[in-house]
Formats: sequence, C-alpha cells, structure tokens
Amino acid sequence: MEDSAVVVGYGEVGTKSSSVRAKMERRLREQVAAALDAAGVAADVERRWSRIVVRTDDAATAAAVCGRLPGVVSARPSTVCPPTMSAITATLSALAGTQAADSTVAVRATRAGPANAHPFSSRDIEREGGRAVVEATGATVDLDDPDVTYRVECREEEAFVSTTTIEGPGGLPLGTQGRAVALLSGGIDSPVAAWETMRRGCLVAPVYVDLGDYGGPDHRGRAEQVASALAERAPCEAMALRVVPMGPLVADLVEAVVDTRMLSLRRAMLVAAEELAEELDAHSLVTGESMGQKSSQTGVNLRVTDAAATLPVHRPLLTWDKSDIVAAARELGTYDDATLPVGCERVAPDHPETYATLEGVLDAEPDDLLPRARAAAREATIVRTDR
Repeated sequence: MEDSAVVVGYGEVGTKSSSVRAKMERRLREQVAAALDAAGVAADVERRWSRIVVRTDDAATAAAVCGRLPGVVSARPSTVCPPTMSAITATLSALAGTQAADSTVAVRATRAGPANAHPFSSRDIEREGGRAVVEATGATVDLDDPDVTYRVECREEEAFVSTTTIEGPGGLPLGTQGRAVALLSGGIDSPVAAWETMRRGCLVAPVYVDLGDYGGPDHRGRAEQVASALAERAPCEAMALRVVPMGPLVADLVEAVVDTRMLSLRRAMLVAAEELAEELDAHSLVTGESMGQKSSQTGVNLRVTDAAATLPVHRPLLTWDKSDIVAAARELGTYDDATLPVGCERVAPDHPETYATLEGVLDAEPDDLLPRARAAAREATIVRTDR
C-alpha cells in the first residue's frame, strides 16, 4: 500500500457533450477543492479520467466533505496501490484484517485502459480479490447482499481499493445553471426547495421577508441558521442572506384584506424577490410551495400569485408529499427548530380563499401593495451567513 485518496464519482455530468462535460468537471473540481480548504483538509485535487481524485492523508474526512456537494454521486476513501494483481490482492487482504469472520463479502471491480494495459480482467480481480479477502477473514462470499463490499478501480498507472462508499446528492455541479433567488422562511419546506435547486447546479441567493410583528427575531434567526447551513454546501460562493423589511406593509395588508390576504402577501413576496433578482442577475425565483399543502398553494391560487411575477417561479417540491419533505429536511440538517411557528401562519385569515380569481384578488388588495414591495426590496439588508 502506498497512499490514500478519495475517488469522487459523478453521474449526469458524464452524459453531456465533451465541451460541456469538461466545463462541468472543472467546476466540480473547483467546488471540491474549495470545500476541502474550508474544512481544513490538506489535499491535492485532480480531474482525471471520468473522476475527481483527491490525494490526502485524511481520506475519511475528505470523503465526507465531498459527499455533501451537488454533482457528487459517490465519494470513496481508497487505498492506492500499483495496478498489479499481487498488489491489489495484498491491499484487499490488509483492508480485510479487521472484518468480522461471520460477515459476508463481495468484491466489485472495474478495469480501465487499453486491452493490453493489464494481463487480467475485472472478473479476474473480483475472483482473486474475493479469494484473498476470504482467506484473510474466513468470511463468506455473498454477491447479492453482502455485509461489506470491496471496490477496486484499476487504472493503467494505479489502482484504488476501498471498503466504504459515501453516497452524494447527485445532480449537477453548483454554478453550472446560473443563479436563482430563493424565498427562505426558515420553516421546513423552503430550505429543501433551495437545496434541490442547488443540487441541480443552480446558485441560490436566499431572501428572507421580515414580517415585522408577525415574524419576530426567533423567526429571522431561524432563517439565518438555515441560510448558513445551505452556504456550507456552496464553498465557492458568498451566499449572503438578504432581509427585506415588510413589517409595515404586512400590518396594513392585515387591516385591509381578509379572505385573499395570503395570496396578496405571496404576490408581494414574489415581487420583492424579483426586484432583487435583477440586482443579482438571477434568472428565476424559487419557493417551497407544494401543490395543495396550504390554502394559498392550491393549483388555482398558485396561478393568481404567479401573475405578479414576470420571471419564472420554480417550485421543486410541487408534487412532494409532506412526509418526504420532512425526511429531506432531516437529511439536509435544516429540520431542527423548523417547527417554529412562522409569521405567514399568523397572517392567515380564519377562512382563506382556496379558489381565487385574479380579478377578485386585485379588487381586494391595496393599489400600492406591489410598488411598496419593490421599494422594500430596495431597502434590503445583507446578513453574511457563509463561512
């Protein structure tokens, strides 16, 4: 055994044209390098073959860092050895030394390069490697559902042997799909929606609408925590949170509008986000709305709120069940304290309209509502949540 490394795999990037693929691979390499630097992991990051290879003395930590980044399908902390059968089997034997004898094992191998690069096939590696592991541990081979899977990636110049695979979020490298403004409440849904947008390669500019007396410092603090958690997965970007002061507007809206109040509030939020999108060169808006989850999120009502915006409004969670959103929030690490009552719930009327018309909403809402929302956006303050 000579060294340790992390083999970072990606999926959809490999389906792109050669020029697009090269750009995305470079971007992913930059993201990996920045994330490792931010985590204090000393490493050299190479873009080789159809992989990103991280050379480091702390492969376990490096793999955990890489496994959080958009575009990464897998990260395998690996032992590097010469690409010979004897070196590979010796490495497998050494790695198997601490494995329990009553466990089951399998060896999965890939071999890349010209046909004459190695005097053996991937099947040969699996067969001889499996024999070496069994001899070292007394374990039983189970190719269907093994307790431990040993993976060997044999290249022309070296081989990578691993026993652990960290599953990444997949998707596309961050920054390859432009920028979007994401409305971030600090609740359960909006952070997941922002993350799903990031996972598809889109930079996100988070925006929190301060509802004044209907929100409060706890609510804003939660939004800042969520923005910080998202920023940790965007190591190359200064992902600051913009806070739009809408307290006076909301207070007046509550006094002036009843059944369609929530729709007018959502319209004002979209307009404020769109005002910031122009400043940030963003191509779209993102919300955490899910079809039918709340009165303002019925299919008919979403049409009414969208009429206030000229930019596309993306809803990554549109068809998600609430249980799936909660599970995703837990995995993302944004669920804790996310059950804090949000200001929007306090604004909602007792009997909200679920089947509104645009004409009815326009008749009820103050004429200056949307201009005031734009003006509030221009007064937004910036909170640095990136680290």
